[in-house]
Amino acid sequence: MNTTSMSPSLSESWLSFRKAYPKIRIRDAAVTMGTTEAEILASFAGSRIIRLNDQFTELWKRMPELGYVMVLTRNESCVHERKGIFENIHINGEHVGYVAGEDIDLRMFFKHWAFGFAVFDDKEAGFKKSIQIFDHQGQAIVKVFLQEKSDHEAFERIIRSFQAPGQSTALNIQPEKPQSAYADDQVDTKAFLEAWSRLKDTHDFYPMLRKFRVSRLHALHIGGSFTRQVDNACTEKLLYDASASGMPIMAFVGNKGNVQIHTGPVKNIVKIPGWINVMDPEFNLHLRTDHIAESWIVQKPNIDGGVHSLEMYDANGNLILSFFGKRKPGIPELKEWTAYVKSLS
Repeated sequence: MNTTSMSPSLSESWLSFRKAYPKIRIRDAAVTMGTTEAEILASFAGSRIIRLNDQFTELWKRMPELGYVMVLTRNESCVHERKGIFENIHINGEHVGYVAGEDIDLRMFFKHWAFGFAVFDDKEAGFKKSIQIFDHQGQAIVKVFLQEKSDHEAFERIIRSFQAPGQSTALNIQPEKPQSAYADDQVDTKAFLEAWSRLKDTHDFYPMLRKFRVSRLHALHIGGSFTRQVDNACTEKLLYDASASGMPIMAFVGNKGNVQIHTGPVKNIVKIPGWINVMDPEFNLHLRTDHIAESWIVQKPNIDGGVHSLEMYDANGNLILSFFGKRKPGIPELKEWTAYVKSLS
């Protein structure tokens, strides 16, 4: 663990870097500069940036006041942007919460939320008015960007309520904690698959993995009739097919602190070298196809007849993105979706 105090030179370095490379994303620039995105923002604290306190659950309850916004969640390989309003916010204790609106649909894990910033529009620095949350390693968890028709006065009120005292530029950046030890080579496959067959809710899948100390990707490799590896081009095919047919889908993208979900159709699919994109008015998705190492069809039993997903993983076994058919708890999976994923090869 180390505590770093951002000298004024970091903010100046960012402005110089931004001037030289105006199109580079701040996340990528931070890596090139040998720092983190959170540290760059903190270097502007008290001027173009306002540090927020750590009352994150209370802060999130205030998000509906902003009205129409764009919410962005990403990992190393995929960016998920959804516009709309915050509705139906539920906070379950200090560590878990969810937003279950028609537009904004999130699953939050607050123990990973470490730093919060209110960001103001600044063309020179490349900043856009937003509230941004970062983890203990300085990596972005979730960002809420104001739009033209957002309530900008509410933004000011929220900042006044959650402004951190002192506006320090010091961040307690922590090294990444090692992942939980898995025992993939010791899994009782027969018992594991028996437990899989008894699932009643898709949310019980993760506790089952923890119980057997098996990594998610290894679980798919030993999943028997519940899993099937498919070609990595299936993601692109799915998006084009869903666009053509109008079949509503669910797109899940997450990191350790937040999962963001889009439910509905996708229309405008744009392919560029190394990327496949959804460019719809309310939903944007940007996926690095060159990061996809494995793709799987996964079936999880539940009391509604079971659900199927298409899941993509990177070379380190991290989940990049998953697709489901549109559904709600208590409602069976769309027959159209079930037939479609079974047809993928």
